[in-house]
Order: sequence, then C-alpha cells, then structure tokens
Amino acid sequence: MITTRTARLEDCERIAGLAQAQIATWQRWDAQGRVQDVPYSALTIYERWLHGGAWMSLETAAIHLGRLLLGAGIALVAEKDGALLGYVEAYQGSEPEPFGIHLHVGQMILHPDSGVEVGDHLLEALRTQARALKCARLLTTAGAGEAAWATFARGGARSLTQLRRFGLPARTGQGLYQSLADTTTDARVIAGWAMPLGRVSSARQAWESSWQPTWDVLGELRERTRRLRFVASGQDAYVVFTRGLYDPRTVEVACWTPRMLSSALLTALRDWTHREGYRTLTLLATEETVKTLGADAEPDGYVHDVVGVNA
Repeated sequence: MITTRTARLEDCERIAGLAQAQIATWQRWDAQGRVQDVPYSALTIYERWLHGGAWMSLETAAIHLGRLLLGAGIALVAEKDGALLGYVEAYQGSEPEPFGIHLHVGQMILHPDSGVEVGDHLLEALRTQARALKCARLLTTAGAGEAAWATFARGGARSLTQLRRFGLPARTGQGLYQSLADTTTDARVIAGWAMPLGRVSSARQAWESSWQPTWDVLGELRERTRRLRFVASGQDAYVVFTRGLYDPRTVEVACWTPRMLSSALLTALRDWTHREGYRTLTLLATEETVKTLGADAEPDGYVHDVVGVNA
C-alpha cells in the first residue's frame, strides 16, 4: 500500500538520489568554453546545481529541505514497503486572479518504476493540505517536471494563463526612482502581490529561491545576483536581477509589486540595467504585462503555461 507523509531530513539522500537519476549525462564547460561529459564526482557543487538546482547535491538538498520544513513550503514523500517512490514540494501563495489563494507544486519527482498512482497519491495528499489551508486550487508549470505535468493532466488541469519571454533593450530613461538595498525576507510582505515579471514558478516559490539570500552560499550564484527594492512614481517593487549565464551582457528580471507593472517602473528597471552596463533585459511576462513592454520588446518564442486543478 502506498502511504504519504511529510518528508524528514533523513530522507534527503534518497530524494536527492531520485532527482539525480533524472539526469542522463553530467556536463561542464572546459577551459576553451566547450561542453564536456564528466563523472558526477568531478563537478563542483555549483556545476551540479546548474543541472537542476538544490537536489543535485546532498549538501544543498539538506539546506533546501530544512527551509521547507521550517515553513517555506510543504514537502511530502510517498512510500511503499519502506521504499521511497516519490517526492513533491509545494508553496502556499496569494496572488491576484487567475491564481488566487493556492498551493503551487514546484517539483514532483517519481521513481521510474513507481507507476502513475504514486503521483496521484501525492496530488491527493496536497489537495488535503490545500483544503486545510483554505486554498482554492493547486497550480503548477512545466518547470515542476514531467511527473507533475502528467499528474495534473490526469487530474483535469486547465490552463489559467500563458507567460511569454521577451528581450528588451536597456536604456537611460526620464523619470525619478529609488533603488535601495533591502534585507526584508518575510514572505508575508508579498501576500496578495502580483509578479508581473519572472514568474517561472509562483510568486512565493520565486521569493524563496531568488529573493531569500539562502543560495548566496554558492559564490558563483551570489556574484550573478542583485536584490533591490524600487520605488518609481509611487509604485513599490522588490526586484531580483540575475546576470545571464551564457551572455553576461543580459540580465534576467524578477519583480514583485502590489499592482500591475507601470510604465514608470519599467523605465526605472531599464535605466538601472543600462547604468550597470547591461544591454538587454530578459523578461518572462504575464499576459497583462505584455502591453506595457512596448514595441521594442522582442519575443523569443518561449511560452510558459500555468495550469490548475481545484482543491
């Protein structure tokens, strides 16, 4: 019989093993910038991270699971006869419609021989948690993995919205704004806020993974990241800028704000990035935000669906 329960730190090694088993080939760049296949043991922790985040190393997995168990999110495992067959993590969030008050499934990992019923058990366990938390629906994206996407499809998921990615030239702009360092970490400050830019997963999961300084322990990631609070024409925003991995002249932008993206805030973001020496902003934008980007925003063809099921 399949059972589900809250994950424990003692589960870290087995969960990480499930996640790492999804990687067919471990790679890195050599001194000449060429990609080479290497054994897992030859990679640094940061190089492992680039293959899929915290679960790619036991060291970062323990930090990640510890934060989830302390309240950043929900972490569940599925077992049968003592064998760990699946893992899921989810984040409680409150955003404007069409997302509403929800649980967002950020990752689901299943043993390749587990069968679809393990994913269904994990989703049903999350439904129980969602109802207890008064969440109206469960959400996910393709970034949560194939198992989550397939499980939601079987559960009758429907698309709530699509996000599209654009490149926007950095440039100096007319307008007054402030950009300030801010050490706020409490996720309650973004409750009910929108995430018009950079919503790869959910506003809450992005806050935990990008705004929180947890992963500054990885020096290479810390050097690529800036976190600032902006005030532009009365609009507040928390913004994370991440230098492009393959092109240091580009910067990815994630933004949390209490209302839709304004032209004044966008002008401020473009001005700041230009002053920092970047050429292009990479923006994953909600449908409501696209019209604010203007005519010089160029789509790159990437489309990102958010799907949901009722709790």
